[in-house]
Amino acid sequence: MPRWSFCNHFFAATLAAFCVVLTSTVYAQNAAGPQPVPLPAPVPALVDQPYAGTISLSVDLTNVNDRALNVREAIPVKPGEITLLYPQWLPGTHSPSNPVVNLAGLIITANGKGVPWVRDRVNMWAFHIDVPKGASMLELTFQYLAPVKPQQGRISNKIADLTWNSVLLYPAGYFARRIQFSPELKLPDGWKFATALDVKSQNRDVVHFKEVPLNTLIDSPLYAGVNYKRVDLSTGPDNPVYLDLFADKPEQLEITPEELQCHKNLVIQAQKLFNSRHYDHYDFLFSLSDSVGGKGLEHHQSSEDGTRANYFTDWAAGVPGRALLPHEYVHSWNGKFRRPADLWTPNFNVPMQNDLLWVYEGLTDYYGNVLTARSGMRTPEQARDVIAQIAATFEISPGRIWRSLEDTTNQPIISSHNATPEFWPSWQRSYDYYPESDLIWLDADTKIRELSNGQKSLDDFAKLFFGIDNGSYATVTYTFEDLVKVLNSVQPYDWTGFFRTRVYQVEPQIPENGITQGGYRLVYNDTESEWMKHMDKSRPTSFATSVGFSVKGGAGDDDSDSGQPGSITDVRWDGPAFKVGMTPEMQLQGVNDQAFSVANLREAIVTAENSQAPIRLLLKRGKELITLTVDYHGGLRYPHLQRVESRPDLVDTILAPVK
Repeated sequence: MPRWSFCNHFFAATLAAFCVVLTSTVYAQNAAGPQPVPLPAPVPALVDQPYAGTISLSVDLTNVNDRALNVREAIPVKPGEITLLYPQWLPGTHSPSNPVVNLAGLIITANGKGVPWVRDRVNMWAFHIDVPKGASMLELTFQYLAPVKPQQGRISNKIADLTWNSVLLYPAGYFARRIQFSPELKLPDGWKFATALDVKSQNRDVVHFKEVPLNTLIDSPLYAGVNYKRVDLSTGPDNPVYLDLFADKPEQLEITPEELQCHKNLVIQAQKLFNSRHYDHYDFLFSLSDSVGGKGLEHHQSSEDGTRANYFTDWAAGVPGRALLPHEYVHSWNGKFRRPADLWTPNFNVPMQNDLLWVYEGLTDYYGNVLTARSGMRTPEQARDVIAQIAATFEISPGRIWRSLEDTTNQPIISSHNATPEFWPSWQRSYDYYPESDLIWLDADTKIRELSNGQKSLDDFAKLFFGIDNGSYATVTYTFEDLVKVLNSVQPYDWTGFFRTRVYQVEPQIPENGITQGGYRLVYNDTESEWMKHMDKSRPTSFATSVGFSVKGGAGDDDSDSGQPGSITDVRWDGPAFKVGMTPEMQLQGVNDQAFSVANLREAIVTAENSQAPIRLLLKRGKELITLTVDYHGGLRYPHLQRVESRPDLVDTILAPVK
């Protein structure tokens, strides 16, 4: 054997032996490592069978000073193990958003004796109880502690928004529609209330409601308050609709004839759109307040709505917020009556799947804006300004190059697990399935009108898709295939490809076809739109389409840095300010050696348009002062829709009232 061959064989044998030893050692180390502890048994499997007995629920709302709701609950049971659930996944929020941390003081008794409870080790919304022998009823007492900071919670000394999901536990293992509740409420002295629930009896400030299944109870919130007014918007005895107004002050409830007619027009135009209703009566539960936070949440026969106190008293200033009621009203058809199949769940602790939120929320947003114009709540020009603003936002949002619109439908769930907001929404993307879907549905609407030579429109789809089973409010689910099928019955087209490209694929191109097909083009000039002129002055002023950031102009509503004048609330990713180091949460203190004001910043942008000098900004981050120079000379750029006379004006046709 040659010497080199012997050496090679010796080396190979030695290496093999070493590898065996090493492998054995590694294996022994791995085998000796920790092993997972088995997870607790899951909550009982769901059955579509009635729960035995009716649960009594009594809520005391009188301690509004401490924002504490005292609850008593009586749950019929049998001896043995039972799991009680605190609602976690809430319809309309599309996420595990019910804060179990606000439940406090839970004490359970049976036959006058305490019964221990144990929270599930992995499911914080589940409580395990061993019901003792001889017990047929569990008596629960606890509190729901609402936020005490103004604008964060929904309870003040004048107004309260009671959501039943905050004040109850229910047995696991049953469909929500098969668990009966008998609710009762004690109000503060002299308070009035409104709800979609039917009243069984009332004795002074104690109200007993008729028995309802759990799903109906949670879908029927209650507003209460000192200053209350009910306004009839009904189109006739077969379509009762009401505005239930609660305000900080009595004078904030006053409505002019013009304002009233706009809200009546909303009901009229919605009926013309859907040619159906899916409620016995509908109540807009509407708070007008600067002390309780704003809100918009849909329910089948009502909606939780909240704006600033001047909604009626300063009508001209409220243009941006006027789509709130139309949006929530449309949800009675889209979202409540008809709901994506994988978004519907049998109870409130089964996870939701959100991939069709671009229909549930996106189509609702589209028709909410359309009905706002058709009802006269906005002028056609203001409605076009909204479209222009949405399109302009996405023209400067590069996040579309990596994240599909469909993936943004997961945002409610993602955000529920993240205590910090998205600091770079133009890159990260956020709840884009709302505004971007407006553009996609405008594209679909104008495409139908174009292909049918004006004989058909998306309105025909709305009547067919949401107008079934008139008078019924039993939820009917739908799939993507159902959507495409009905669209094709209105106007044959490759609707599958249409939505796959725009929604499910990463698509850098801005979906502006609806604007061009509708007879307009997106342009920019130095004149604020009618829409922007009416923006709430307490909100940040946007210079996103020019220097690339938004800044707080006036005194904030809170004590945080983001609420102070000069607070940078948003910076456009890869925009002019971003490129020189500006980040959100900085505070702008000076512009071109002058103290910051929105007017000074606007003047600096105008001056730089005809100058080679950059814009100098003095900013504060923590205790550090930073000077940035923004080399921007493009002037003010406000988005508008400009008419293209060579094409039919389909946009204004869509926005016009239906006769």
